[in-house]
Amino acid sequence: MTASCAASATSRAEPVVRYLSDEWISAVAEEIASDAALAAVAANHTVSVTQVVTGSPFGDVTYHLDCRGGTLSFGKGAIPSDIVFTQSYETAVDVVHGRLNAAEAFINGKVRFTGDHEKVIAAQPFFAALDAVFVRVRARTTFE
Repeated sequence: MTASCAASATSRAEPVVRYLSDEWISAVAEEIASDAALAAVAANHTVSVTQVVTGSPFGDVTYHLDCRGGTLSFGKGAIPSDIVFTQSYETAVDVVHGRLNAAEAFINGKVRFTGDHEKVIAAQPFFAALDAVFVRVRARTTFE
């Protein structure tokens, strides 16, 4: 076996997932579950978030993230949440691609927020650590 064949045989190609599909939600959940740095930060935070994206190719998509007692869960659907964000598919894609700053989208009303503002502020270190997960999944996400 040549060196390049050996490298191909040992490297694991991550599957490409379509943004907001069930496979994308599963990919994010798997990344969250395997991220030790995120787990370490999560141990110091308690927050639950539901995200609603309207008008996607899959219809309205809702997913949640729950961080309680150092335990993280991410999945499809809503849960009783401290925070709920709602935005259009167009806004979500623009934020993901960096064409729209998330804070500006919120200020301009493109992202609607309900819930505990103090939880959002207190959880900023957790959300910053969570960004690394989304960056890894975004590298293998298609938006078509």
